Amino acid sequence: MKPVLVITGGGAGIGAATARLGAARGYAVALSYRGGREAAEAVVAEITAGGGSAMAMRADAGDEAATSDFFAAVDHRLGRVMALVNNAGITGPVSTLDQIDAAVLDRVLATNVTGCFLALKQAIRRMATDLGGPGGAVVNVSSRAAGLGGPNEWVHYAASKGAVDSFTIGAAKELAPRGIRVNAVCPGLIDTDIHAKAGLPDRMARMAPSVPMQRAGTAEEVAKVILWLLSDEAAYVTGALVPVSGGR
Repeated sequence: MKPVLVITGGGAGIGAATARLGAARGYAVALSYRGGREAAEAVVAEITAGGGSAMAMRADAGDEAATSDFFAAVDHRLGRVMALVNNAGITGPVSTLDQIDAAVLDRVLATNVTGCFLALKQAIRRMATDLGGPGGAVVNVSSRAAGLGGPNEWVHYAASKGAVDSFTIGAAKELAPRGIRVNAVCPGLIDTDIHAKAGLPDRMARMAPSVPMQRAGTAEEVAKVILWLLSDEAAYVTGALVPVSGGR
């Protein structure tokens, strides 16, 4: 059977690019999504049309019961999970610090931070060698915003990704003896719809000159780093926060 790769928020952007590349490299791929059912199902259809194995299921990353049900469905349909990409994430609306409200903070933190904990909890039960699992690898999708701070736009989002960085380091140290590697990618300015969804459709053009490489990156470029971190080529890499940011 093919090794199983779970990607949260896998219907668009970096998640979808990772699903396509993961399938091309021999994984059976399971995608979760909160909205965007048609996009997620289109990714699944593309993978299966190419001879791969894939499934998609609605599961809010920040909901513990939904996450548990999603992993149970993956067990039944595809087999034991051996790789996890915690990709589900939202920026929330653009806001200055004096305008942000608790409801936005709750939603951003539930998706971006709580979601990582909940998915990893399920993955540990399936991967950990002390529980009879085969071991495995996890990649969290963080952001260079954690180091840059996101002033005047989304400090709330940047702060959530700072939490993801700390989570990655702590989880890597805790889980290494149990056969699980945990790393993170930290994308910079990437050409996805996340900017428009946040209300900043011109952000890529505006920010590109500040990137040393003078351009935005692509979702596929991030996906290649994710797949490397999941692979045996990165067998001695854990607790790493890998920037994919064109030097910014």
